Amino acid sequence: MIEVKKNENETPLNLIRRFTKRMQQSSVLQKARNLQFKKRPESDSVKKKRALKRAKGKEKMSLLWKLGKIEKKEPRK
Repeated sequence: MIEVKKNENETPLNLIRRFTKRMQQSSVLQKARNLQFKKRPESDSVKKKRALKRAKGKEKMSLLWKLGKIEKKEPRK
């Protein structure tokens, strides 16, 4: 917990500036942002389903190419 007390003859703007500087130095905001945008790791079943879907799509595209219904595209670089 960061606490900033107002000094004598200190303007509210200076107090806010001092508070934000201490917040940045303590890295509290950085930790909060890291938690906010953290992605959950994918489960193994989701990875397998995606891989099977990708393999099925490749098979379908190669069949269509062999039948002459589509033109073969060059791989991306």
